[in-house]
Amino acid sequence: MRRVLGCCAMMGALACAGMAAAAPPLGIPELEFPKDNPQSDAKIELGRMLYFDKRLSADNTISCASCHDPKHGWSNNDATAVGVGGQRGGRSSPTIVNSGYQRFQFWDGRAGSLEEQALGPIANPIEMNLPIEEAVKKLAAIAGYQKRFQEVFSSGVTADGIAKAIAAFERTVVSGNAPYDRFKNGDQAALTAEAQTGMKLFFGKANCSACHKGPHFTDGGFHNLGVGMTAKEVDQGRRKISGLEGDHGAFRTPTLREIARTAPYMHDGSLKTLEEVVDYYDKGGHPNDYLDEEIYPLKLKPEEKQALVTFLKEGLASASYPDASAPELP
Repeated sequence: MRRVLGCCAMMGALACAGMAAAAPPLGIPELEFPKDNPQSDAKIELGRMLYFDKRLSADNTISCASCHDPKHGWSNNDATAVGVGGQRGGRSSPTIVNSGYQRFQFWDGRAGSLEEQALGPIANPIEMNLPIEEAVKKLAAIAGYQKRFQEVFSSGVTADGIAKAIAAFERTVVSGNAPYDRFKNGDQAALTAEAQTGMKLFFGKANCSACHKGPHFTDGGFHNLGVGMTAKEVDQGRRKISGLEGDHGAFRTPTLREIARTAPYMHDGSLKTLEEVVDYYDKGGHPNDYLDEEIYPLKLKPEEKQALVTFLKEGLASASYPDASAPELP
């Protein structure tokens, strides 16, 4: 099966020519595509149009990019997301970076694929508030979209096509070739001395790699860190989806690739900086009956905290950041 992609860096307003066959960046494995949704340049470009098109919202004010903005780490630099009519959700916008490699989508994992995830925000009343059947009719009335859907899917506009095109574009948002990757590949000058100290803490004393592991720095699992457990109405997280009591207050481990761009942090955006995040973990999170066993006081020294933050900021930020901008729309 053909797979992968590099990033959308330098794509700008240009089409994603050649993206379907691009190689993954250093440190990132090849991506396996769904058998029923193989990549093609035309599909990726259609998906990019849909991703940036505000007409996929009820009042033409919100697009996928509104909450998952390439200029803000494919998130939105806000504690929570804002939808049509200024409605605000209760969770932050998770980054799209390397999401094609993740089995579960959304903080609670309620979607099992990017295709399934793509349609959720469109229909969500507090996000884009456009029923999918209405979205299909709306796009079908635009001659340019009719033509492109016919070219890509040999059919008119369909919900399945919308989902597959957006997912195809999102699978091109891949970050790798960071200083950490180059260091691991033999370039000893890729990381500063402080960043190297932070890396050792990350994989050692600070125990970050217990959950942030692998090439994407996530185990793809769900963990209770104590975040939001003192709220008047606690967000149940994964428990609401799985029905398992042990999943109470547990949320999906996010990737740490490009983490410096995606502040604020945690599922509720309650921690503004990486320094606050490290302090939170250092104190052992917030005690509760469902706290993950990997969360405990770390007793880090001030200089160790700083080194850890330096590694996160410098070591996992790629010079070939997967940027993208809005194309000309039909």
